[in-house]
Amino acid sequence: MNGTSQDMTQQQAVPVAPGVRDVAAPMLSVQGLTTHLDLRRGLVRAVDGVDLHVHEGETLGVVGESGSGKSMTILSILRLLPRGAQLGGKVLLDGTDLLQLPENAMSREYRGRKIAMISQDPLTSLNPVFTVGDQVGAPLHYHGRADSREARRRQVVQVLESVRIPSPQTRLDDYPHQFSGGMRQRVVTGMAIASAPRLLVADEPTSALDVTIQVQIMALFRKIQAQTGVGIILITHDLGVAASICHRVAVMYAGRIVETGDVRTLYKRPAHPYTQALLKSIPHFGEKRERLYAIPGSPPSLIDPPHGCRFAARCPHRKPLCDDAYPPEIELESGHKVSCWLASAG
Repeated sequence: MNGTSQDMTQQQAVPVAPGVRDVAAPMLSVQGLTTHLDLRRGLVRAVDGVDLHVHEGETLGVVGESGSGKSMTILSILRLLPRGAQLGGKVLLDGTDLLQLPENAMSREYRGRKIAMISQDPLTSLNPVFTVGDQVGAPLHYHGRADSREARRRQVVQVLESVRIPSPQTRLDDYPHQFSGGMRQRVVTGMAIASAPRLLVADEPTSALDVTIQVQIMALFRKIQAQTGVGIILITHDLGVAASICHRVAVMYAGRIVETGDVRTLYKRPAHPYTQALLKSIPHFGEKRERLYAIPGSPPSLIDPPHGCRFAARCPHRKPLCDDAYPPEIELESGHKVSCWLASAG
């Protein structure tokens, strides 16, 4: 964890996020998602039985160490995987299983139109030889939202205004290198929301930005969500960022979700030792330590994962049962679920 986590957690220990709309069924429901990659070294179980859901107007944070499977889960939902990847389970968006759709329907009707993605580095997401206006207008043209160049230009101005780009009428003719890092992230966000998607996926959208710009980008996400009701999945390793915007948080480790719950409950009463370790590793303002806490050991290989709990080798509460079988998921309280033998025994 970095200094950003410290600053944002101290400024906002209890998250303030827009209210979730009262919708009975989730907009997105992921059930038993698996993604296996057949490599020369063996079969990599990158995502191994993930369940999650997102309601309209809700933000779900997916947190964990690098390599835990966060980004691979999102790429699996969008079906943006290398050839030969083996997908299993169900990904239901408004009742339609995306894993059963032909590629043409996925590309034309869902990817970029109903599900939009904001990648980690805005500079690499933008083509340096095209103007910002051309790139923001490309999704509008591709998905048939604006037929003529004049109509597209008017809509691009509106999109840039919505993400708070100053003087959008003139700046849409500028190139990406003429924008700062924070402004490029706003442009990429504008590209994502241009087609009014149902679900917005943000993969580490603030990792390359300083803390002041991070706060501005998170405020922008809240504003967009309040205005449109879009569901958001926020991928991050920064628990401070997650606390500032998310309604619920799913903690992921070695291809599986080990704990999930509303953000207040999970931060105040973490049940899984891995979640507890992540929170313990956040530096606290005014607290003096000789060394910052680090989780000992390293994640297991996803080619040959252990039969039992995948965190057992690094867990301070390890017992023989942890090595024998993977713990079942139990619900501690409404919406707060954990997969841990300690919780099962309690």
